[in-house]
Amino acid sequence: MKLFLLIFLIFSSFSSLASYSIEVSISEQRLYLYEKNKLIRSYPVSSSAYGEGQVENSLKTPLGMHKIKSKIGTNVDKYHFFISREHIPQKADIIKQKIDSEDDFITSRIMWLDGMNEGFNKGLNVDSYKRFIYIHGTHEEGLIGEKASHGCIRMLNHDVIELYELIPEETTVNIYL
Repeated sequence: MKLFLLIFLIFSSFSSLASYSIEVSISEQRLYLYEKNKLIRSYPVSSSAYGEGQVENSLKTPLGMHKIKSKIGTNVDKYHFFISREHIPQKADIIKQKIDSEDDFITSRIMWLDGMNEGFNKGLNVDSYKRFIYIHGTHEEGLIGEKASHGCIRMLNHDVIELYELIPEETTVNIYL
């Protein structure tokens, strides 16, 4: 009986842990973080300069329900960048003006998205995970708030670090118009 009570108390404490979800509004260029259905944070973002769409190689931001499959960049210094999800221990030059550079650096943190709707954003040639769609920091901070990415959801570096620290893997992410 004591073991059953102990297991029940442990399970109860886990079930009361915070439940997070993310909503990304393309029309507003904002990411909203909810905890137990209560809005707790709002961040400006940049979605794709090429519009919205699911198909690989389109450079478009995929719509629909996703989850954060993996988080990459724990303890990486702010403004350091990644190549193929590997940390490069070097700071990117942050562009604060509205300048679209030739580069598309991924900086500070990566939250890799996995589509949840088979045939829409998962599987075949519409798979968000296989397309390497992330929520990530950018060196082009001056473009945050307008469509500027190559498919991903870009954030200011201090914002992406905060979000990364707040949410666990498996957090749902709904991207909508």
